[in-house]
Amino acid sequence: MAKTAEPKTAAAKAAVAKAARGTRTAAETEKIRVALIERRDELKAEHDQTLVEIAELQQHRLTDSAGDDQADTGTKTFEREQEITLANNILERVNQVERALERLDEGGYGWCEKCGNAIPVERLAAFPSATLCVTCKQLEERR
Repeated sequence: MAKTAEPKTAAAKAAVAKAARGTRTAAETEKIRVALIERRDELKAEHDQTLVEIAELQQHRLTDSAGDDQADTGTKTFEREQEITLANNILERVNQVERALERLDEGGYGWCEKCGNAIPVERLAAFPSATLCVTCKQLEERR
């Protein structure tokens, strides 16, 4: 029996995986693109609004800090750090959606970046910017 040659390089493996993948119709791709763009725009608006709220709260804290003790100052600092963390989380989600749009343009959307297997439609429906299949994501989270 003749053994088929297996690709040795990552580029060769990616080419084989890409050739084995099913292709999406232009209409399906456009539907996904529109949904991702809408989500990105929603997240950007949420991020902008969050930054405005942080600035307003910071202004209020500066004018209302007379007589603060160490506990008050610590509480205000903690609250400010939480607000900034929330804004950064929203920005990270914007970046994930933008990466999903790039993958859509490159033809890699819907395929695991780690193992090359298809990401289940259910996962993409729940998390459209997913880059890993369920198995690879579970392995990553265990580390």
